[in-house]
Amino acid sequence: MSEKLSPYVFDASADNFNRLVLENSHKGPVLVHFWTPKAGPCFMLMPRLVKLAGEYGGKFLLVMLNADELPELARRFSVNSVPTVKFFWRGEVAHTIHGAEPDNSFREALDRFIAGDANRAHALGLAAWQAGQVQQARLLLANAAMAEPDNLAIPRDLAKLLWAQGEGEQALKLLESLPPEARRAPEIAALYPHLALAEAARQAPALAELDATLALHPNDPALLFQRAAVLLAQDDYENAMAALLALARTDRGYRHDLGRACLVALFDLLGGAHPLTQHYRRALADSLN
Repeated sequence: MSEKLSPYVFDASADNFNRLVLENSHKGPVLVHFWTPKAGPCFMLMPRLVKLAGEYGGKFLLVMLNADELPELARRFSVNSVPTVKFFWRGEVAHTIHGAEPDNSFREALDRFIAGDANRAHALGLAAWQAGQVQQARLLLANAAMAEPDNLAIPRDLAKLLWAQGEGEQALKLLESLPPEARRAPEIAALYPHLALAEAARQAPALAELDATLALHPNDPALLFQRAAVLLAQDDYENAMAALLALARTDRGYRHDLGRACLVALFDLLGGAHPLTQHYRRALADSLN
């Protein structure tokens, strides 16, 4: 029935679903309208979706799936009510609209998809994260990062997602894997020191144990950095900055000059007029000249 309505509208079957939906979603977005003949709102939404498919002129495919005839596919994609429209992209469900939402809801979602692969994946990844769909968000952001490696907002947001999910080490490895010029860019330079300090504080032993170990290895860069992180977590900015200055003086090669980067981040946090900023900025400049 649907195939006669528009060249961009198709009916799903058990045999054609993988080809029609999953395979085609690697070429562009595919919308699957889960419906049943028993639900009146489905018949209200259906002609609106067909009209949208015509307006967009092939920029997406619309697939009608009768959930009464294909209950296994409805269960597979967690469809518990109809109408439900799922947006498939690169073989995955990337967005879902429940009920007969206004046309603008569909247009806004479609426009995010059609804006361009990387931008689309980035926007959809953030939307999925906000909706609590973490695995889907990770997939979309990882795909976006590969599609547009020069867009540093994408690895920045992926690192934030990893950090929020308790995967701080993976977040830092992601940022550390970027080229030197990317690590110096504002999007990354502002984030990396904060995540590094927070992760170090999370993993560090108690301060007394750190101090005892540092007494035996006073120039160990990892220990100096852990001490700075623990002190900062205790709001002891002065001693934390002293430890970071010691790190910047003794080992500039440690994790891409992390001691200096963290000091600069703290200068920004405290502001240029703060006495600690003025003191340690001068001390850092003297130590690096």
